[in-house]
Amino acid sequence: MTRQVETGKRPDDDPVDVVPLAASIRAIERAAGSLATASVARMDEVLPWFRELPADQRAWVMLVAQAGVRSLVEWLRQPRETDGGSPQEVSDEVFDAAPRALARSINLQQTVQLIRITIEVAEEQVPHLAAVGEEQAIQDAMLRFSREIAFAAARVYARAAETRGAWDARLQALLVDALLRGDSSDVLASRAAALGWGDAPPVAVAVGRSPGGEAAMVLHTVYRAARRIGVEILGGVHGDRLVVVLGGASDPVAATANLLVGFGDGPVVVGPAVPSLDEATESARAALAGFRAAPAWPGAPRPVAAADLLPERALAGDAEARRILRQDVYGALVRAGGELLETLDAYFAAAGVLESAARALYVHPNTVRYRLRRIGEVTGFTPLIARDAFALRIALTVGRLDPSAVPSPTPNGG
Repeated sequence: MTRQVETGKRPDDDPVDVVPLAASIRAIERAAGSLATASVARMDEVLPWFRELPADQRAWVMLVAQAGVRSLVEWLRQPRETDGGSPQEVSDEVFDAAPRALARSINLQQTVQLIRITIEVAEEQVPHLAAVGEEQAIQDAMLRFSREIAFAAARVYARAAETRGAWDARLQALLVDALLRGDSSDVLASRAAALGWGDAPPVAVAVGRSPGGEAAMVLHTVYRAARRIGVEILGGVHGDRLVVVLGGASDPVAATANLLVGFGDGPVVVGPAVPSLDEATESARAALAGFRAAPAWPGAPRPVAAADLLPERALAGDAEARRILRQDVYGALVRAGGELLETLDAYFAAAGVLESAARALYVHPNTVRYRLRRIGEVTGFTPLIARDAFALRIALTVGRLDPSAVPSPTPNGG
């Protein structure tokens, strides 16, 4: 290369751009391999986490370091703003030497450490690489380059996070859809594993109305609230409904109360807690049935357990709710013997007046009180509470409509 090129001078009529700092650039280019090797050696010396990386990932870092030095050479060859050129920018292609999997193994903070060490090693070599009189110019250029390479790394990680976020959102939507359809546990487990779901017990499903807007923003609000209370969640917007799977909440209803900020107006129903995600279809089915039936109970708490909506669910045609009321409530009364069932009928016939029920049964009112307490112990529903009395009425109706499905009473029961 002629002296004109090296000094930045050219004839006035020569249209070819002159490359400044050409001698220094050639020296840096020749030293690219040794610079990368020295950088990786320094990383191994000062970064404990780097020493623990597998050999293949350490090799990827070496390739990135070499690509970084080559990128520095290309960057130095570009016209600078101070010379009237356009703003210089480092291409993100410097990180293409490593597979995208490396971005999941090394986080952004660690990447910044690697870049810092690489730049430090290069700066130490400047006196040996720069041509006479170009030392300061090379140092200034490297400072600008280190800033640009950091921005390039941030762009790469931002794109990776965006892609990962979009993929996670898609997987979660598929998982929610599989839950609502009642797909096999293998399908649920594979999709949950891809999302890094820890399956912390117990697991429950909550269903409410979506507040509207972009699904990603809706889910972000729920995730942020979940992090504050320390529960694991998966979520998805399914039509106009927001479906949230909670893991690790000892009281799913109380945990859902802390997530209400992410739901829209209307009822929020929480299905029963189950041991793992494999059985979450049961919780999702109950939550959906409760959500459909919830308008029949305007005074329902928010959130409300699906089990508290058994009578409404039964009236809305939910077969599981009818089975529970028939077998676990009416059946429990039948198995306990005729006295409890007879007392409950008399109590309802007397419009809840104990004395009237006692006269109809020819017993003392205290006997009626005792039997009503026993009904509460046997069924979980106390007739003296209006809401429980409603559930018991529906259970009696459902049970008597299909008596063949109810076990025979226990001899000498009651």
